[in-house]
Amino acid sequence: MAVAALTIASAFLPPRLSGCPRIQRKGFGFRCKSSLSNEEEYLVDAPVSIGDGFSFSGGKYAKGPSQIDEWFARGKMVNAHPANSSKGKAKDPIFGLTMGGGSQTTDDVFRWFCVEAGDCSNPSIILIHGFPSQAYSFRKALPVLAEEYHVIAFDWIGFGFSDKPQPRYGFDYTLDEYVSSLESLIDEFKADNLSLVVQGYFSPVVVKYASYYQEKIRNLILINPPLTEEHAKLPPSLSIFSTFLLGEIFSQDPLRASDKVLTSSGPYMMLEEDAMVYRRPYLTSGSSGFALNAISKSMKKDLKRYVEYMRTALASSSWKINSVVCWGLRDRWLSYNGIEDFCKSSNLKLVQLPKAGHHDAQEDSGEELGTIVADIIGKGM
Repeated sequence: MAVAALTIASAFLPPRLSGCPRIQRKGFGFRCKSSLSNEEEYLVDAPVSIGDGFSFSGGKYAKGPSQIDEWFARGKMVNAHPANSSKGKAKDPIFGLTMGGGSQTTDDVFRWFCVEAGDCSNPSIILIHGFPSQAYSFRKALPVLAEEYHVIAFDWIGFGFSDKPQPRYGFDYTLDEYVSSLESLIDEFKADNLSLVVQGYFSPVVVKYASYYQEKIRNLILINPPLTEEHAKLPPSLSIFSTFLLGEIFSQDPLRASDKVLTSSGPYMMLEEDAMVYRRPYLTSGSSGFALNAISKSMKKDLKRYVEYMRTALASSSWKINSVVCWGLRDRWLSYNGIEDFCKSSNLKLVQLPKAGHHDAQEDSGEELGTIVADIIGKGM
């Protein structure tokens, strides 16, 4: 079995890039090496839960290699942000059952799934997915940007292949925690000449982080952020996950938690092979659903405060970061009303994406988005 796993994973590994050999999967950060000597590689299948009382399945869903295996083989686990919990084994909030390994804090530091591409001697770009999504959404933009930049995409805690501790057992999924955890992760990257690209409802979190560390960041690109007062409320397809009891139930439905949410935000038509990547966390463990439920409640509680903070920060005369708003005009969640006025009054550059919806800029037009981001960053520097 070990030989078979190694063969499958190796078949999908991208070629090594100059100056950036692959790092041990158990590594603690991105460290560029000039030599491949004595370097071991740890190639494994995408992680599989053994089940926790809420899992739909604990195994793989197709024979042979899949899009999931290919994507996982491109990444590595990076440890960042301390886990603080002394409550023992995490239990589900409904029946009190002890959850499986995917819902537990497995160490003192959380594990983040990260994918990098490009030469790490080049300026760095960090691609930050929206809510609810994964780093996988940037799969088409990554190779375009990697031609000139060192690019990193990651799964937030609670999403994709990153850790998903049960709420109140090491991570509560508050927006304040997401700000501090982003700080921990970026510190691990040790990247210079940094640009941040963030999509959707995690934009206020990234703006708050950027406001604390403006000296580190050269460019900030916001893709369909909740930028007006009208946006400071989750759409029904997301807010349903914060509803008492109904939210706990719906967040355990893989189709409702991934396919329905992503495709309801714009004209995006999801391919089955891509849908399986987004479904995978919800299929293998209930921990993904409980994380979705928890972050939805936090968004419902604190989004308005964070949107107000973002608006104030971006409009402030003390804001020094070159900032651009990219807006998909076919967004079904966030209205375009007021975007032009705010950007003009705040001296923000605005780029319209006529055919894109809320998530579609990455999904349907990933290559185009990569070209636009590269052009913005090139001019901004």
